[in-house]
Amino acid sequence: MANTVINSTTSEINQIKAHYAPFSQPKLPPGAIFAAKAPRFTVTAYKSGKVMFQGADGEKEAAKWQGTATALSPSRSAKKPVTRNLPAGFSDWNVLGSDEVGTGDFFGPITVCASYVTRDQMPLLKALGVKDSKAMKDPEICAIAKEIIPIIPHSVLICPNPKYNEVIRRGMNQGQIKALLHNRALGNVLKRIAPERPQAILIDQFAEKNTYYRYLAHETEIVREDVFFATKAEGLHLSVAASSIIARYKFVEAFSAMERELGRPLTKGAGAKVDQTAAQIIRAFGPEKLAQYTKQHFANTEKAMKLAQK
Repeated sequence: MANTVINSTTSEINQIKAHYAPFSQPKLPPGAIFAAKAPRFTVTAYKSGKVMFQGADGEKEAAKWQGTATALSPSRSAKKPVTRNLPAGFSDWNVLGSDEVGTGDFFGPITVCASYVTRDQMPLLKALGVKDSKAMKDPEICAIAKEIIPIIPHSVLICPNPKYNEVIRRGMNQGQIKALLHNRALGNVLKRIAPERPQAILIDQFAEKNTYYRYLAHETEIVREDVFFATKAEGLHLSVAASSIIARYKFVEAFSAMERELGRPLTKGAGAKVDQTAAQIIRAFGPEKLAQYTKQHFANTEKAMKLAQK
């Protein structure tokens, strides 16, 4: 199926809507403000200003409006990722995928997102720039996240650092925390899309399958059906790529909130500069304050304490 997406103003969308009014559809996809279905093409306009033309005559119809609108064409030269042990054609399936960010950051919370992406949504998501978030900077990630959040069913779960430190002291490890968050986020989305079911579930792998489910031994509801695990899964299906983008956006929001509360810029990651930033907070507010914003079992805590005493 041919797909063309154009970027339109509100005025242009109103013109498109009026032009295709005889074919308008009452049922709209998530995030859409207008949809029309003609014999050889469909048109869907979204709140973001994107208008997608699909079908045999989709490209021809889009050309009628490209004199004033901007065409957004996904790259045709990008190579498809290797699907490892996933079924053939997996990247085109309707998949619920999950990913997390913040696990290696001393400052900021672990943030997990699960997203459900259907095959019909893929052309729009690609046109909006959904891809591996590791290839993008935070401003681009945040801009894309704001456009896709209204479109796809998703669930975001955040483990604030005080809670993180508490459960670590009780004997849990980071892998267990991530497994709990992934499982609950996936379960939340499954409930939201019910009775529809994804063809598969893909988790960006951080533990072996048996270890992952051992971490969930005390959970009352465990997502097990049609679950696949793969490293670098954001390159294997758009559902994981979208989850990575939304999770990063929410992490950046939380990180910015911490900076406002402390009244100073913070440093992402867990390197030497992070130690220096943490030492400054200890000098200004004391070690108890630092504990509210950091993962205390990281080696950065001890390093920052030593720096603060110099």
